Amino acid sequence: MDMRTICLYFEIHQIIHLKRYRFFDIGTDHYYYDDYANETSINEVAERSYIPALTTLIEMVKTSGGAFKVALSISGVALEQLEIYAPAVVDLLHQLNDTGCCEFLAEPYSHGLASLANEDCFKEEVMRQSAKMKQMFGKTPKVIRNSGLIYNDEIGAMVASWGFKGMLTEGAKHVLGWKSPHYVYHCSMNPGLKLLLRDFKLSDDISLRFSNSEWNEYPLFADKYIGWINALPQEEQVVNVFMELSALGMSQPLSSNILEFLKALPVCAKEKGITFSTPTEIITKLKSVSQLDVPYPMSWVDEERDTSCWLGNVMQREAFNKLYSIAERVYLCNDRRIKQDWDYLQASNNFRFMTTKVSGVGLNRGIYESPYDAFTNYMNILGDFIKRVDSLYPVDIDNEELNALLTTIKNQGAEIEELEKAQIKQGKTKGVEKKKETKVKATAAKAVKPKAAASKSTTKKLAKKKTE
Repeated sequence: MDMRTICLYFEIHQIIHLKRYRFFDIGTDHYYYDDYANETSINEVAERSYIPALTTLIEMVKTSGGAFKVALSISGVALEQLEIYAPAVVDLLHQLNDTGCCEFLAEPYSHGLASLANEDCFKEEVMRQSAKMKQMFGKTPKVIRNSGLIYNDEIGAMVASWGFKGMLTEGAKHVLGWKSPHYVYHCSMNPGLKLLLRDFKLSDDISLRFSNSEWNEYPLFADKYIGWINALPQEEQVVNVFMELSALGMSQPLSSNILEFLKALPVCAKEKGITFSTPTEIITKLKSVSQLDVPYPMSWVDEERDTSCWLGNVMQREAFNKLYSIAERVYLCNDRRIKQDWDYLQASNNFRFMTTKVSGVGLNRGIYESPYDAFTNYMNILGDFIKRVDSLYPVDIDNEELNALLTTIKNQGAEIEELEKAQIKQGKTKGVEKKKETKVKATAAKAVKPKAAASKSTTKKLAKKKTE
């Protein structure tokens, strides 16, 4: 790849709106969502943004004869909402996939912060969302992006160990220093994972500033934008423009001609010999220039480009720690409703609503009047959710016992994987799947002993105490 290329990536996530939930609802009301708000907000975004934007992307691929490429990722939670309320968007995603010019990436199913809290939960979510992508679009993702583009060395090492070849993250100034985001880098703990870094200026010019008439570059036309990219030093070959898909139509209204601007990009790029590529094409063709050291988590949010918008204050950390204190219990249970609530409660915007930071980008807090209001409502819901999770387990089972059980399950999983590899070598894969399922289920079943057994052991303990 001797020519300069643009990697254009869009993210699709939908906020799940929680309803007003009072302290007195704990223990009596187990449904936490505002269905009306969810339906109206997703329909609005679909009509104003997703449908016109995806239609435009499909058109761009066709008119460029397949020269235009794009990447997308969709949280599992957003996909569930789209399937229920806006199936037209799902149809367009299939059409875009059929062009062969769109790469779908992996991301955590819930769009949550599990990568900062619990590796098992993080892995399970990423694998579940990857499986959904494979089922829908026919390919298992090889490149991943984390919620909010959160990344540090450890997260990089984790995803590399699961087989991912590339990861998208922020080209944050405090991490890059004098380096440029226009090269491919690699994870400092595993050189096998290549990193694509967002050019925040060129991305935000479209997603934040495009329709702002106060901006000194307003109005922005495609030829001027491509001119900026063309003027970069010769050796800087990759320009990563990453944003939320809702920027097209929601943050920047359609009346600003944002889609006309987008449509003109491939034409102007072609004139300058600039191409479009998917993340996988880039990491396959280009070598990394050096490792990137990121000891602390960075993200694409706010000036600080860190995790402070989710975990910056005491309330946020309290809610976060409380939520993940039951991670093992949820991970081991097989109650569908609990699993789904867990996905929705993990979504990062629940924590974002509690931020007390003042940022340049307007934050819509939904039903909440203040960060404190958001915290109170969330903690009430969490109180009820934790009660429900705890009720699935014997009263006297502690986290140590659960951890021991998890380790057993993990070891069995590893054993089974080894078995599978051996079997594949011999060409006998039959039956292994079944073995795998029954073995893990049997172990998990041991965890959730029936209540009766629990009370017996508790009675025994009490009896012992009395006799003593």
